[in-house]
Amino acid sequence: MENPEKIHFQLIVTIVNRGQCGSVIDASKEAGAEGGTIITGRGSGIHEKAKLFSFTIEPEKDIILTLVPADRTEKVLDAIVKASELNEPGHGIAFVIDVEKTTGINHLIE
Repeated sequence: MENPEKIHFQLIVTIVNRGQCGSVIDASKEAGAEGGTIITGRGSGIHEKAKLFSFTIEPEKDIILTLVPADRTEKVLDAIVKASELNEPGHGIAFVIDVEKTTGINHLIE
């Protein structure tokens, strides 16, 4: 592969209910991603509010950051959407951010 500094990368950010990150990681790897970073968060959207003894509960979320070369983004995103059923209400969200510059991706140099 060419010099990573010259490759255009995009970041796929996927937010799903806690415990669902495995399907996101597995689907993205099968579609060409090399892995991802999982961060824990809390939700506060319209589908997230539940009550327990009159206290509002904001369910925990898994946030998966998947950095991929731009030419793989659509394939990886499609796999994530399908595996996580993101087109169903309350199942999560994914979005893509252009990455201006990367460093530390030395394993891509052959």
